[in-house]
Amino acid sequence: MKLVQNPHDLLKTEYSLFRNRFDTDHGVLWTIAKQDAVPCVTPEFLHELCANQRAIANSQGRLLVGEEYHDIRFSVLTSITPGVFSLGGQLSLFRELIRSQDREALLKYAVACIDVIYPRTRHYDLPLVTISLLQGDALGGGLEGALASDIIIAERNCQLGFPEILFNLFPGMGAYSLVARKVSPKFAEKMILGGKMYTAEELHEAGLVDVLAEDGKGVEAVNEYIKKQERRSNGYLAVQKARHRFNPLNYQELIDITTVWVDAALKLNEKDLKVMDRFVRSQEKLFLQPQTQTHTAKTA
Repeated sequence: MKLVQNPHDLLKTEYSLFRNRFDTDHGVLWTIAKQDAVPCVTPEFLHELCANQRAIANSQGRLLVGEEYHDIRFSVLTSITPGVFSLGGQLSLFRELIRSQDREALLKYAVACIDVIYPRTRHYDLPLVTISLLQGDALGGGLEGALASDIIIAERNCQLGFPEILFNLFPGMGAYSLVARKVSPKFAEKMILGGKMYTAEELHEAGLVDVLAEDGKGVEAVNEYIKKQERRSNGYLAVQKARHRFNPLNYQELIDITTVWVDAALKLNEKDLKVMDRFVRSQEKLFLQPQTQTHTAKTA
């Protein structure tokens, strides 16, 4: 990763796991994940994304393009991995740390997740709208990361859910807090304890997905949403502030819950870890075999 010191020069920063693209006409900063291995939340991915988000926050909402400054009005997070937004936390790392009972390393990973999710829930304390575009499946921590945005736009047949209960754990990096605030605590517990995979259409009906797009039309749906939003941006940003005042999400809540997750993870037994192993093997079989690396990626 080659960093640029001036945050206004964010577009010149070179990342290995994602890239930034800026639409100057509408003030849209696209952050596009491009993981070549299993598309999950690795420590390296967290490090790069945290650095990128810090640069956005430090830019004061302005980017230098050529010789002109442009306001960032929308921040869109998406992925070009075919069929996948993110498979969530790095399970291969989890099982290693759990088997070695390395609480310090597990907590470090969990806190790094919160340090990425929390600033996005606050849209970096800038007058902008954050959007997650799901053109593929978002599971566990991948769905938590998506839910950190103000607006979720998902293609109809994406599979979304929290499968952690299947190996006797729960999603501990924001799932309960984010789903409970957007829909209800009852629905948050239903999702977390049920382990069901939902379609984007089902979660749109439940109120968790804001805009439902037809398959292959996600980018168009984002552009259409932004065009509509531009006509009422002042009102939306005011409601955004009211929402935070009415039901604020604070950093300590997320840290407290992720600490519960760490303690619960360390209690998993060998039977639970064998179920986790099966998840890991299925992911590696799907994404690490040579024929899976020749897909044509979607571009935003």
